[in-house]
Formats: sequence, structure tokens, C-alpha cells
Amino acid sequence: MCLTSDEPLAYLITFHTYGSWLPGDASGSVDAAHNMYGDPLLPANSRREAAAQERLRHSAIKLDAAARRVVKAAVRDVSAHRGWEILALNVRTNHVHAVVCAAAVRPEKILNDFKTWATRGLRACGVFSEAIKPWSRHGSTRYLWTERAVENACRYVVEGQGAPLE
Repeated sequence: MCLTSDEPLAYLITFHTYGSWLPGDASGSVDAAHNMYGDPLLPANSRREAAAQERLRHSAIKLDAAARRVVKAAVRDVSAHRGWEILALNVRTNHVHAVVCAAAVRPEKILNDFKTWATRGLRACGVFSEAIKPWSRHGSTRYLWTERAVENACRYVVEGQGAPLE
């Protein structure tokens, strides 16, 4: 694990597939005024979710087993290329979680590279055309400052996502 005094030990990077987590969703959501770490999620709101659904440019994206393998390989490839260490990775049907150690790199760079390389891989395999946007805007970039936080994030990524997928 990378260790420097003024930097976090790792980051928990999370991003969703397009249309899979809309404002007003029953599991809660964020907006421009409620998106700081520790802020409570906005409560479910069926009208807000329906309005967001109507604004979608195409159907919500779900990743099948083949697409999940492509995304996992892309995240591992870009990490190896950049010299980042993947401590935990879980690619689900509608989101990706990764705990990554990347000294002197902003987590937004990591998030953007993961999404870019995954998109490129999915398009190269013919999973999505250029017209399809596979990812939602931005994602979550949590700083992990302690070994315990890293351990908890890794456990969450590996064990806290439901049954393993093929």
C-alpha cells in the first residue's frame, strides 16, 4: 500500500452506469446542493425520478457478464499503465467500486481514466456504439486516510455488494 504523510492512503472510487441511479430514486440520491461527504441522501421522490427518467437520452445501461469482464480488464489495464495499485475491485451490473492507491494523483483523474478506458474497451468489443453513453456524470471519490478506512472500504467493495457475479 502506498504511504506518504500528506496524501490519503487510497481512494474509494465509485461510478454508476447511465440512467441507473436517478434523482428521486428509492435508495436516495444527491443533487448540487446536497453532495458533500457526510450529507444525508435526498429521500425518495417518485415525481422527481419520473422527470429524470423522461430526460434520459437512451435506456438505462446494465452490464452483462461479458461487459463486466471488459470493464474489469480496463480498470486493471489503466491502473497498471499508470502505476496505480488496485486494492479491491467489484464491477456490478449498474456500478463499479474500486479501492485504489495512487500517490500524487487526484481521484478525479483516476475516476475519469477508469470511465474512459472502460468506455473504449466496451466500444472496441462492440458492446456499445458511439451514440450510447455508458456512464452517469461524475461519480464518487472518497479519500481514505487511515489503514482502517482502507480495510473497511475494501471489505465493502468485496463483501458488501451482494452475491458475487460471474
